Amino acid sequence: MDEAKSVLSRLTAQKRTLVTAESCTGGMLGALITDVPGASAVYLGGVISYAYAVKTALLGVDAALLEEKGAVCAEVAIQMAQGVRALLRADFALATTGNAGPGADPKNPNVGEIYVACASENGTVCKRLELPGGREENRLAACKEALLLLEEACCG
Repeated sequence: MDEAKSVLSRLTAQKRTLVTAESCTGGMLGALITDVPGASAVYLGGVISYAYAVKTALLGVDAALLEEKGAVCAEVAIQMAQGVRALLRADFALATTGNAGPGADPKNPNVGEIYVACASENGTVCKRLELPGGREENRLAACKEALLLLEEACCG
């Protein structure tokens, strides 16, 4: 994937590290990153935090926030990115959370609503996506958008 190659090249040149926290993408983002030869120079690893308990216990996502809003919101994406960055001690962190489809959660009924976040020492940025595809298309699009967010907001 061109997005992964591009961002990993920049991070390698800068001697910076990357980690991921994934919910709706279920490890796809980490897989796309590790598909790039030499990714181990930059990518430390990630957490697949599908369950609320993992989001709170490992990533420090506020349990009250999850109870109130569910996992599909900017605040959760931001807390996931910040939490995995601190947990794995990396320069940059990407997070994905949302509703890839086809089913819907009562708190998060909008299929295709996905949030991607990027955390760094300069702060955290988050982007809301409204994706029209099916489950696999939405997951892949979310991964691409996360990598673009890293390229634009954190590496620029």
